[in-house]
Parts: sequence; C-alpha cells; structure tokens
Amino acid sequence: MSDFEVIAIGLQFPEGPIVMPDGSVILVEIKRGTLTRCWNGKTEVIATLGGGPNGAAIGPDGAVYVCNNGGFAWREIGSFLIPGNAADDYDTGRIERVDLNTGKFERVYEEIDGKRLSGPNDIVFEKSGAFWFTDLGKWRKRKKERGGLYYAKPDGSLLKQVHYGSIGLNGVGLSPDEKVVYAAETDTARLWAFDVTGPGEVAPPPPGYVGRFVAGQSDLCLFDSLAVQANGDVCVATIIKSGVTTITPAGVSSHVGFPDPIVTNICFGGADMRDAYITLSATGQLIKTRWPELGLKLNFAPY
Repeated sequence: MSDFEVIAIGLQFPEGPIVMPDGSVILVEIKRGTLTRCWNGKTEVIATLGGGPNGAAIGPDGAVYVCNNGGFAWREIGSFLIPGNAADDYDTGRIERVDLNTGKFERVYEEIDGKRLSGPNDIVFEKSGAFWFTDLGKWRKRKKERGGLYYAKPDGSLLKQVHYGSIGLNGVGLSPDEKVVYAAETDTARLWAFDVTGPGEVAPPPPGYVGRFVAGQSDLCLFDSLAVQANGDVCVATIIKSGVTTITPAGVSSHVGFPDPIVTNICFGGADMRDAYITLSATGQLIKTRWPELGLKLNFAPY
C-alpha cells in the first residue's frame, strides 16, 4: 500500500477530482448532489446539481462539464456508504455545464434520438474541444439498463452514440496521441480500447467484443474511473480489490492498494504531474500520494 496524505474527509461519495492551479481540488459528491471544492482542510459547495453528479472535467470554455447519472439509492454497511439501484426520484441522466464563477448550471444533453441518457459516468476532452463520455446504464430491482460510449460537442450542437450495449462502461480516457479511447467496464473488470478513425468515429470491434480487448482481471474486482499516464499506461480505480490497477497498452497489469473497498477515481496534478489524487468513496475521503510515473496532462486543465 502506498503512503498517502488525507486531503478531505466527510465527503458524501466523492468522485471526479479536478486539480486546480490554486492547490484546491474540485470534485463531485454523488450522494450530496453537489460540485464541491476542497481546499485548506475545508470544503465549499460550488453548485447543487441534484441527481447523481459523477465524472467531471474542465472544458475549452473554462466551465466544468459534469456527467450526472440521475441518482442512486443508498445504503450504509457499517461505516461504508454504498450506491445501489436507481433512486426513487430518478428522472434521467444528463450532461451538465457549471460556471465556476457563478455556480450556475444548465443541462447540455439529456437524450439522444428521443431516448434519455441512462447514467452518464465519466468524461474526457480531446484537443478539438469535443468530448467523449461513458454511460454506465442503470440498475433497477429486476433489470439492468445497458450503457455505451458517446461523443459530443460542448455547445450542444452534436451528440453521437459511438457504441451501445455494454454491461456498463465507466472510466474513460485518451491515449497521449488521442488515437485510442480507453474505457473500463465495471462489472466485468475489463479494459477496452476503441481505435479512433475520425471525429467521433472508431474502428468496429471483433464480433462479440465491446471494443479491442486490452486486459481483464483474474481476481474478484470491479473497475471504476481511470486516468492515463504520460507513458500511455492506464490507471484504473478498482473496487473490492481496493486500489488502483495500472494496465499497459499491451495488457500487463500491476496493482497498488488503498484502504477503502470502493476506490473510484484517480487524477494527476502538481508541478511534475506526479501528485495522484484518489477518491476513497465508501469512507468519504480524498487522498493524495506521489505516483511513480508522470500523469498525462489533460486538455483544458487549468494547471
């Protein structure tokens, strides 16, 4: 297990961390329904979005774009907070834009071809200013809505379904050359690659595959969100086998453990891009550790 510093406690299922130039970290609290800033040992709410704000990223206009999954039902097991099926007041999943200066927010997308988004989960911007996002789907009492991979422009002018039908894609990231979109499938603990052939276009996968298979895991675990290193390796937050699983493009895996059964996100920052910020969601913590490799700088990130 890596040494780490606790940055914030008492968070209500944190995810989607974004490192800011002033040293603060912006993240979502899914159960609380907020976009929150953590700094100097305290937290402050930027916007109360409702539903289930999930992945988040800075866009080309300086606003934060949030994947809102629409909300979960929650339960507590001991000291752990655990998400479950769709919330009783679930309406729809959506993509939201938050103005950091005012806290005002608006829905950019909530449906495609007359069908609502189910549970948007994670987001990454490419150099063009467009973004890729995953939809995890939604668990209900006796069925599971499937999800997929989407491509969109932040001005609301384009939303494209790139892939649909997976058990549930979660973390998403781009290779350093932006020729590959990586997506982690939660329930199968598989990392898939989608080879980019044009704007919002990917090569068709082999029959029966979600995308190009990169790696799976032999241990019991679930995959959550991810971040890409500067060398192209993919760091996937891992549930049950608690920690971060790093996977090379060739599919070789290694693992670093952290003390929370639901490790959900990792992002990079700092002057040398070796500060890793990790959300320990079941215990409501944001932690910071030094990472052995440099993280990949994200497009439009303010650091």
